[in-house]
Amino acid sequence: MPGMVDTHIHASQYSYSGTSLDLPLLQWLVTYTFPVESRFKDLDFANRVYTQVVKRTLRNGTTTACYFATIHTDASLLLGQIANDFGQRALVGKVCMDKNSAVKHYKETSHESQEETCRFIAELLNKKYPLVKPVVTPRFALSCTGALLGQLGAIAKNNNLHIQSHISENVEEVKLVMETFPESKSYTDVYYKCNLLTNKTVMAHGCYLTDEELALFRETGASLSHCPNSNISLCSGFLNVRNALNHKVKVGLGTDVAGGYSASMLDAIRSALETSKVLTIQDPEHETLTFEEVFRLATLGGSQALALDDQIGNFEIGKDFDAMRVNVAAPDGPVDLIQSGGPKFNLEKFLNCGDDRNIVEVFVAGRRVVPFPEHQQ
Repeated sequence: MPGMVDTHIHASQYSYSGTSLDLPLLQWLVTYTFPVESRFKDLDFANRVYTQVVKRTLRNGTTTACYFATIHTDASLLLGQIANDFGQRALVGKVCMDKNSAVKHYKETSHESQEETCRFIAELLNKKYPLVKPVVTPRFALSCTGALLGQLGAIAKNNNLHIQSHISENVEEVKLVMETFPESKSYTDVYYKCNLLTNKTVMAHGCYLTDEELALFRETGASLSHCPNSNISLCSGFLNVRNALNHKVKVGLGTDVAGGYSASMLDAIRSALETSKVLTIQDPEHETLTFEEVFRLATLGGSQALALDDQIGNFEIGKDFDAMRVNVAAPDGPVDLIQSGGPKFNLEKFLNCGDDRNIVEVFVAGRRVVPFPEHQQ
């Protein structure tokens, strides 16, 4: 089956994934996230964490990942190197943030952020990694001044680069953004005015976007990364994927480690199905997503969200062979195949009950990357 595309994952948060899920978003960032991310100036620590997250995601069938790193340029470059060494297709972002009143040592000046972003882009592109590219990464509107957001929009445009950030994740966040940027009509308008909404932009969450904002996403070609595990784990909200799709907005899936507790895209698929069913419980007229539709979000939908669908996402002739070989009845695996069924039956069984024990091999651009070569185990 096609390899899975994680459109939103914080590689730097992997060390505490599965813990620290007792606070809402803004308090969670200050209490857990920023103190941990500030440690990535230590390249030994960064190497340890980044190696583990790349290996874990590959073992779980993530052939493409869109990574947030931290504000540290050298550690972000190291993440790119590790993804390349293990053969994972990746977009890697050095985080940009020139505002952080709560954890004052974890921020940059606007000038530093701009200069270091340019250095990161130049050095990563100079490596000429075939499958690893930079992505311009303002953390989110509350962590950046308007001036920095504008500078990052210009950098992305001048270099024809991908852009990633967060939007409308949490009610308190949306309220503060509107207070911080009173000249903007909406949260989406903040990014739009800074040239950060393009057909190579992916924004995570979008739980509280209005129909008018979704229309702006469609007009600009920007996409959404649906992160249902995180949305539930931090009590942030629900994205109505059906409404976004009805507005013809591109949607992919993200694990959003560590707001999401699992680095497996299979978990993202299950959480997306559960979220859609909760929305149907709340409104019986809501059209629940099918497992086939959510599988598409995790594969072709993710490739479209990252503007990579000309290269990956399915097995169309001419695309790269990003794939995983799945044995639904793997010995000592989590799935018991009691009755025989066809491909659709087996796919649904794997998506709902399977895990990395069922994933026998993983290929990226035609190269087998899992099982890992002996020197990488």
